[in-house]
Amino acid sequence: MDPRSVRDPFILIGAMALHLTWFDSNSWLLELGGRRILLDPWLTGPLMFGNAEWFFKGEHPAPIAPPQNLDAILLSQGLEDHAHRPTLELFARSVPVIGSPSAAAVARELGFETVVALAHGDRHCIGNAVEIVATAGAPVGPGALENGYVVRAIASQGEDAPGPSVYYEPHGYHPANLADLGPIDVTLSPLLDLCIGFLPILRGGKTALQLAQRVRPQVMIPTAAAGEVRYSGLLVKALRQGGTLEGFGRSLAAAGLDCQVLQPAVGQRLAVPLTPRATPAIAG
Repeated sequence: MDPRSVRDPFILIGAMALHLTWFDSNSWLLELGGRRILLDPWLTGPLMFGNAEWFFKGEHPAPIAPPQNLDAILLSQGLEDHAHRPTLELFARSVPVIGSPSAAAVARELGFETVVALAHGDRHCIGNAVEIVATAGAPVGPGALENGYVVRAIASQGEDAPGPSVYYEPHGYHPANLADLGPIDVTLSPLLDLCIGFLPILRGGKTALQLAQRVRPQVMIPTAAAGEVRYSGLLVKALRQGGTLEGFGRSLAAAGLDCQVLQPAVGQRLAVPLTPRATPAIAG
């Protein structure tokens, strides 16, 4: 099913709509500010690290048709589960790619014509419509941190409210200064813990609750979850998940947080329900 065939009504914030489509795992299509941004796409072929099928393998039940009319591809990391080479090879090399330095290196190797590498704190605008701010993300080695992002629609002249904003970090490593980057309406990050023994692979649970307390989002949506994807291998057998989304919702309520938890279906084009904010509050 083409996710764009789902005609949800527009939910407006600052006279601009926010739609999200989940393609499973960490792959999302963001539609805001009149722009279409594909985030960490893995749409076709197996997902493996170093072709070690015995260690870890992910498979879609069927390939997902690449979204069309993209304004940018946004990559948080250079690893295969975020910069999936067989998927990136599906796209015209004229599509701009924005990413962490390691992800930008992958895009350049594949021949993309416009590649923007963002260090932590860097900002990049897509026209006058969307601003992307890179934040410190997950550690991938000694002293090496990949990226998270705040993606915000830029309010048009005369707008009384800021455009909708989305914060994305796929492993649950959230910077202390996140609240200084202006209001965040939606978070895309793990909401449940996923561990090997005491070693966290995804940090949800208490970390996600702290994120909610820090930035007060209107909506929290889990990423890195498995919808229809099938996983196998030695690593998968060692993974243990902690908690449930229902339990996390109860934790939000117990903390007095008015925040909605949504779990989209794979391929569903979701109109995110948001309430307009009173005044713009973007840090300079």
